Amino acid sequence: MKHDRNFDPNYGKAVELMDGIRRITANNPGPFTFHGTNTYLLGTRRLVCVDPGPAEPAHIETILKAADGATIEAIVVSHTHVDHSPGSRLLKERTGAPIVGCGPHRPARALAESEINPLDASGDKAHAPDRLLVDGDLFKMSEVTLETVATPGHTANHLCFAIGGETALLSADHVMGWSTSVVAPPDGSMRAYMTSIDKLLKRQEQVYLPGHGGPVRDAPTYVAELKRHRLGRESAILGQLAEAAKTIPELVAKLYADVDPALHPAAGLSVFAHLEDLAERQLVSAEPALSLHARYRLAPAAD
Repeated sequence: MKHDRNFDPNYGKAVELMDGIRRITANNPGPFTFHGTNTYLLGTRRLVCVDPGPAEPAHIETILKAADGATIEAIVVSHTHVDHSPGSRLLKERTGAPIVGCGPHRPARALAESEINPLDASGDKAHAPDRLLVDGDLFKMSEVTLETVATPGHTANHLCFAIGGETALLSADHVMGWSTSVVAPPDGSMRAYMTSIDKLLKRQEQVYLPGHGGPVRDAPTYVAELKRHRLGRESAILGQLAEAAKTIPELVAKLYADVDPALHPAAGLSVFAHLEDLAERQLVSAEPALSLHARYRLAPAAD
């Protein structure tokens, strides 16, 4: 599923992608961020800044330098992970521009008894937009119009934004070329993610500009490939459970044998998201209860 091996982050520089669309990549590389978080500047003299990234003053300075005296009219945030949204508050302090987009951070579901959120530290609990955007909202500024496309799954509050005229879709962390999106309960939901994938398959944009890595071209074909990949993973999990009941680490060892073991914990979260969805559909059962530490088996067939 990886299509981004030659991506150059060009740290400290704004890269023009299309007329009126520039990308600035934050210098925060890592296993979940690839080469870093992409910030997008839309417009020429009156700008909209999308996802200012982490609370990193050097990245904010790069954004302001790229603006080169142009007015930043609004700061748009796709979702509340600490590599995407905290920079919005720093940029607002410098520009006075309002923060718009996703709502406060929230889980996709409540924590179960004694459950600990393994990615709790990745959530930006301080995010509070000046204006909330919901599915279908049009956000119009001097040079830019964005259509809000709610895409829960990676997080419950995840939004994509279609740039006016069906030019491109800012796909944030829902669709990326370098890797499949992390979907980790309780913040993420596989059922919501797959529903959002189906929503994107009905759209017309051919180019996606993701939160990490380079543009995704021929996007509808790629999104269909993402759906096949996820359904294939689901089938593989069911196939493993048809042989014998297994824990998540046992499933990961079988299904991700060719993946760096350092990435197995993240893979385990993805498997948990699939199992949670399968349990909701009454295809698998968990002993003693649905959790990262349970043993899973196929559910008895209905009479």
